[in-house]
Amino acid sequence: NAKREKLIQNMTENLPMLRTRLGLTQEELADKIGVSRSTILSIENKKREMTWNTFLSLVLVFIKNESTNKLLNVLEIYTDEFHDFIKEK
Repeated sequence: NAKREKLIQNMTENLPMLRTRLGLTQEELADKIGVSRSTILSIENKKREMTWNTFLSLVLVFIKNESTNKLLNVLEIYTDEFHDFIKEK
């Protein structure tokens, strides 16, 4: 699905900045979403593609934090279209 791929790409490109903005290490973020630190490292280094489940988990973390919430729309990660999509399902 091209829309999902674009959202994942936007998250991947901005993940280091979003994580840093929350003051989280790769390990702390990994613990929050239930993956290994090496998974976060590989995604940030673009050596591994982010799964849809990982993407959704990250959205939940970043949307619940004031310092990253507003950025998700600007970075085209949590768009109005995506919001409507998840409400439909």
